[in-house]
Amino acid sequence: MNIFNQIREQVVELISLYDAASLEKVTLEPPRDASHGDLSTNAAMILAKDAGKNPRELAEDFKKLFSQIEIFEEISVAGPGFINFRLNPNFWQNHIADIISNQQEYGKSSVGKNAKVNVEYVSTNPTGPIHIGHARGAVFGDVLASVLQASGYDVTREYYINDAGSQIETLCKSVLLRYNGATEIPEGMYPGEYVIPIAENLRAEFGEGLDEKDIAKIRPFVVEETMNLIRENLASANIRHDVFTSEFELTKAGKVEEALKLLDSKGLIYRGVLEAPKGKAPDDWEEREQTLFKSTDFGDDVDRAIKKSDDSFTYFAGDLGYHLNKIERGFTKLINVLGQDHGGYVKRIKAGVKALSDSKVECEIKLVNLVKLMQNGVPVKMSKRGGNYIFIEEVIEEVGIDALRFIMLTRKNDAPLDFDLAKVVEQSKDNPVFYVQYAHARCHSVFRQYGKEVDFTNADLSLLSNESELALIKKLAEFPRIVELAASHYEPHRIAFYLQELAAEFHSLWNAGTSDAALKFIIDDESTTHARLTLVKAVQIVVHNGLKIFGVNAPEEMK
Repeated sequence: MNIFNQIREQVVELISLYDAASLEKVTLEPPRDASHGDLSTNAAMILAKDAGKNPRELAEDFKKLFSQIEIFEEISVAGPGFINFRLNPNFWQNHIADIISNQQEYGKSSVGKNAKVNVEYVSTNPTGPIHIGHARGAVFGDVLASVLQASGYDVTREYYINDAGSQIETLCKSVLLRYNGATEIPEGMYPGEYVIPIAENLRAEFGEGLDEKDIAKIRPFVVEETMNLIRENLASANIRHDVFTSEFELTKAGKVEEALKLLDSKGLIYRGVLEAPKGKAPDDWEEREQTLFKSTDFGDDVDRAIKKSDDSFTYFAGDLGYHLNKIERGFTKLINVLGQDHGGYVKRIKAGVKALSDSKVECEIKLVNLVKLMQNGVPVKMSKRGGNYIFIEEVIEEVGIDALRFIMLTRKNDAPLDFDLAKVVEQSKDNPVFYVQYAHARCHSVFRQYGKEVDFTNADLSLLSNESELALIKKLAEFPRIVELAASHYEPHRIAFYLQELAAEFHSLWNAGTSDAALKFIIDDESTTHARLTLVKAVQIVVHNGLKIFGVNAPEEMK
């Protein structure tokens, strides 16, 4: 239950005589500085022009109007026209009961209205196991899907198997080298040891006598063997997909031709020569006539080649076929999680989806920046083709699934991330995952210390009147709002930040009890103890629910 939305609805209802488009821009949210109050709205500044008044003058008018809302204990006007609200303590105290009654459902909502969303992530070329460089996009996509599900969307998690390019032929040649006993692998091939068991399985399946003339024959087998490795890697990190779609199979089924035919019927395909690009030329640019898509009609910087001069498809043509397939499956929102090096594809893919769907399907592309793997501050070098890169399973063996998943979400997706193998297993407040999990474990330790059953439904919550207790309750009440914001902005890191802030509030209250016995959770006054234990239970529920969205364990005990 997002109480901030509910209060905003009451505020907007009182000023509903204004234009609906203007009212849409009215916000109501916690101010950055808590000393300003519990909530703040920009209503007067947004509506001043419509009202023909100075924003502060209108704010004073609104202040009188908003005094009708009983939960507002204090209303003040600040700055250029912000209206700040301080809510009655009993409003916050009573919210604890909502958390307790909703339990595992607290934080979930129906704002997505069951809209069909496709989240595509990982989608690495099936040429080897998942390494740490892929892990960030894998975790980001997986958790984003969970955030959207928690917000009421009908989500499909998808992996696009890029198995139609020349790299698959290179992989098959690499497997054949191992199959034929080679120990020295030439430059440009895949030298990793993971190729050896694939070669052994190839011999078991096809027998002796294979060579490069058999690549077409062994190709499906090699791809499937490599995909089995990838699925195992993903499963080891609790990353799952509902659908695996093959680029090779889509192309074979004629989906690319179908997409181009549809665009042609809309008058969006033509023959032409693109201007020479500034800087490094992309792979699909040629200095001669090609078949082009009018992507500039849909916001792209230049039109895009869909066929080369020899009439073979460009990589982008394959993307068009794949996204048409998604559109035909009934998704109203497509979210692609790509590496930062795919930034040049963002506008063209969005243009393609707009053209293919007549702008009825939204396409959002989230770019995930690099992960720098460190050991005590020293970079750990890796090379995808060199065979010495770090597999995701190796990282999990060293730091655990929880650290891998949580730390990957402690920075915004498009910001670089340093992942220090030593730092992420430290048991200190500087280790975000430990700090949050420790808060959950401490909640359970309080109940173990109390040693009796607690009825969390009939506590006198008005006894939670200490400033630190109220600050913690206010932070708990933000959780549903944070989940909705993480879903609407496609930013799961917001939940990681929130959980760290919540843990800090709880640990602070815990520490206050060590210096002042009157602030302990368990004291001689049974009624106050009952109320404080109910607050601790609410903290436990919210931390558990947040970690569950992340696919991270919520331990009851920690060493």
